[in-house]
Amino acid sequence: MKRDMEVVRKLLLYFEDKPDDRAVDKVDIEGYDAKAIGYHLILLYEAGLIEGEPYVSKTSKRIIDVMPFRLTWEGHEFLAAARNDTVWRKVLAKIASVAGDAPVAILKDLLMRALRAQMGDGAQGTDL
Repeated sequence: MKRDMEVVRKLLLYFEDKPDDRAVDKVDIEGYDAKAIGYHLILLYEAGLIEGEPYVSKTSKRIIDVMPFRLTWEGHEFLAAARNDTVWRKVLAKIASVAGDAPVAILKDLLMRALRAQMGDGAQGTDL
């Protein structure tokens, strides 16, 4: 299964909007099935963007599911950079035209630079 950064962003927004940090049994994101959501919850947990309780296979020790709780500090940081729809679309379009996909660290860096440029900080701007 491919990583879908749109699902990542929607999940982060979902957890930011939660009124508390209690575990969520089932996360529903319109347009995505449970398999895609589950896969991306594992990715978010492994990346340190959400806190949760992993369910680990007894035979292989691999994470087979995550019961998510809340965003981590890093999850809030990434979402702060990714929140603006215009900046998000612009950066994803740039990545798609150059590489198709990019590591999260590069995506976050590009989002931060584009956000700075939009805020009028010419010294930290970007040519996106």
